[in-house]
Amino acid sequence: MAPGTLPHVLEALDEAAVGRWSSAVVDTLTQARGRLDELNVFPVPDGDTGTNLLMTAQAAHAALTGADGTESAWDVLARGAVLGARGNSGAILAQLLRGLADGLADVEHVHGPVLAEALASAAGTAYAAVADPEEGTFLTVARAGADAATAAVAAGQAGLADVVRAAAEGALTALRATTGQLAALRDAGVVDAGGAGWCLVLDALVGTVTGTTPVRAPLDGRPARPRRSPWPVPAAPAPGPGSEVQFLLADSDEAAVSRLQARLAELGDCLVVVGVDTPGGREWNVHVHVSDVGAAVEAGIEAGRPHRISVTPLAPVRAPAAAAGVRAVLALACSAGLAELFGAEGVTVLTAPVDAVDEDAVLQAVLDTGAEQVVVLPNHWEVTAVTACAADRAREEGRDVVVVPTRSAVQGLAALAVADPARRFGDDVIAMAEAAAATRWAEVTVAEQEALTSAGRCAPGDVLGSAEGDVVVIGADQVTVARDLLDRLLSAGGEMATVVVGEEPALGDAVCAHLSAVHPTVEVVRYAGGAGAVPLLIGVE
Repeated sequence: MAPGTLPHVLEALDEAAVGRWSSAVVDTLTQARGRLDELNVFPVPDGDTGTNLLMTAQAAHAALTGADGTESAWDVLARGAVLGARGNSGAILAQLLRGLADGLADVEHVHGPVLAEALASAAGTAYAAVADPEEGTFLTVARAGADAATAAVAAGQAGLADVVRAAAEGALTALRATTGQLAALRDAGVVDAGGAGWCLVLDALVGTVTGTTPVRAPLDGRPARPRRSPWPVPAAPAPGPGSEVQFLLADSDEAAVSRLQARLAELGDCLVVVGVDTPGGREWNVHVHVSDVGAAVEAGIEAGRPHRISVTPLAPVRAPAAAAGVRAVLALACSAGLAELFGAEGVTVLTAPVDAVDEDAVLQAVLDTGAEQVVVLPNHWEVTAVTACAADRAREEGRDVVVVPTRSAVQGLAALAVADPARRFGDDVIAMAEAAAATRWAEVTVAEQEALTSAGRCAPGDVLGSAEGDVVVIGADQVTVARDLLDRLLSAGGEMATVVVGEEPALGDAVCAHLSAVHPTVEVVRYAGGAGAVPLLIGVE
């Protein structure tokens, strides 16, 4: 019996087959994650390509498994990938899936020629999504696989099994050639990590269609490399952008996104922008490597509403042995303004949105201080556990690390105000912890979704006033809520109020005027939190 005619060989892909393929991709990338991370030397040797591909595939599969069946599986898969894409490789994978969905979402049964055409279109849109595409990369491998599928159809091998096998073989051939196409790959003696991941995705498709996944693996034959430690220790990067910035952009349009792309292209490289339609409107996943994180985020704010912002240092270098007797303080900051504020105090600062604080990044920042004794200020209650885990790992490296559990940036500032390197380390830590604990903190935020709080039910857009993490005021106006919140805090006494104002200076003006009029004996210190900070942080001592 000819290949492609066996009973278990699919003649067309349907919705159920898409789900099986998605599941197989997650399983395959889970097994290959470590090997793909080891291959990652381009565009920067940050050892996370396998991780990023897997997390993107997991987001896509989670969206598909949670779907209600009213939309095409291709559309759901693509949307999940775009909204959950991680890193450069994840963004390109998401764009390839988005391109496939554009061609296949309205096709009930996807036969060989239709799939070949969709693969070619997807490769083209992936190239278009990358600002400066280079050959010898993920894109090259994707295009080669699509070209091979198209050639198979032209040669009369148009069955679905023939097409997917041709795509997988064509991609694998191109992958093997990548070593000689880019200097970074040639010097390391490896193939492109993202391209290797795409070969695995196509192999999973072959397995879904034919029932037999190819036994040869795209990662076979790579040079033997020493086993990595539990956290990546890549080589120092070439001069260039120092951070990976990624965010989702909502409330924007094509013209604004085009301007954003032009601006980000000026600021850095490895720019990938992928758009997808969602029930709430079109959103874009934006990825770029830059040296000026604040400028990249500000460009996003000008273009629309950036959210789920993540900032990751690129290819950090493992720190040398700690200098005996040297002490340092590491403060976490969720915005450029707070980072500048803490930096002015002479401490090391790790800047990242609260939901993107990474244990490995905290560990690396501790090691990079070069100090034997390190105090870590989390400055947000949600990241205390992450910093504690990083501190445990740093102690295994011979560092004496203590986390002072500052639950807000204002508590971190209070702790720094009493720090004294001349004191014994243990005594200094105790003094900092006592100062932080003596600072009552509160914040004004805006609700993103409906929820039941300590002050009652809130709706999206409501202004929330929280004290020590509990919502105590709900209102429609930031100034009114801020005044009420301050009055509640100061009813228990206080000699000094620290206010950190986000992106609305007028809110700070109103708050300071209220304190002057109603609480004239309270000393007021005002700082700018900048983009990414909550509207208002308050500390009372």
